Amino acid sequence: MRKYYIDNIRWMTIVLVVVYHIIFMFNSVDTSIVIGPITKFHGQDVIQYLLYPWFMVILFLISGMCARYYLKKHTDKEFIKARTRKLLVPSTIGILLIGWMQGYISMASVHSLDTLTGTPAPLKYIILCLSGTGVLWTMQVMWILSLVLVLLRKMEKGKLLALGEKTNLILLILFGIIAWGASHILNAPHIVVYRFGIYGFAFLIGYYVLSHEKVTDQLTKICIPLLAIAVVLGIVYTYLYFGQSYVTEPVINCPLAMAYCWIACLGIIGGMKKYCNKTNPFFRFMTSKSFGLYVFHYLALSATAYVLTEYTSVPGIVIYLLCTISAFAGGILLYEIVSRIPVIRWCVLGIRKEKKEKHV
Repeated sequence: MRKYYIDNIRWMTIVLVVVYHIIFMFNSVDTSIVIGPITKFHGQDVIQYLLYPWFMVILFLISGMCARYYLKKHTDKEFIKARTRKLLVPSTIGILLIGWMQGYISMASVHSLDTLTGTPAPLKYIILCLSGTGVLWTMQVMWILSLVLVLLRKMEKGKLLALGEKTNLILLILFGIIAWGASHILNAPHIVVYRFGIYGFAFLIGYYVLSHEKVTDQLTKICIPLLAIAVVLGIVYTYLYFGQSYVTEPVINCPLAMAYCWIACLGIIGGMKKYCNKTNPFFRFMTSKSFGLYVFHYLALSATAYVLTEYTSVPGIVIYLLCTISAFAGGILLYEIVSRIPVIRWCVLGIRKEKKEKHV
């Protein structure tokens, strides 16, 4: 039976990622790579603090879970082949094909295109492409973690998987301490999104522990208390650190941030399995479009934001509204267009055939 709650966690989280990026584009906390404030009121920045600690971690958790379900019926070779096509190809070849557009808009938004003056055209193109990596960093990290998983499976030969099935609630919660420790290691310098420690831990916990029905069934029993605690932790965290950079150390991996992150993830997984393990036409639509929305929303959002702020005098609240429409509708529209173009759809989305394939 299909686990609809995992589909729903994925598309709902991606919706929150889009919302986060809309707020981030005009935030007043970290303006180094975005346009910055367009209104006098900055209270909307609270959303960033409430979302950032956990929303990428939960995507890696469910990615690890899905890897387990896929590997039940496929070989390691098939797994790596599928992951390479769906993750590595779009985040490498796709970036070289269309990344320059995102790179140009991103650099234009912060008025840094002048720094490329005099740069040889081939080098300028590479710089623009790398600057346009955008949200595709997650695919790069997931692909690397998939390779790590295959190697680990060959070494442990199923012993860790059997051990993970015995995980109880107390141990699940205590894993948060390990998550906090993992958040301090394997972090790429300067590029703060490449947090291999915490994302790798989440991916492996998803595969070895949370992919077991017995384990997630335990979370369904205490999901309400977990979510309540997460709400309290999130409010306290936001209150204490509002105004500080939440994407860099020491805020991003402080004990409070990681406690909020871990409890929120456990509560969401338990709550979604208990109350949202179902589907309907809207859920199916969002599930089918979520990957494309994730890939293209930032391009549509940043282009609209740049044009509106640079060439119009539209009020800030209207810009927020238009950018929201553009991010969601534009992201899905771009996906529908690109997914129908032979060769290009393979390069950018990893799609081989006209019929869109299910994600790994």
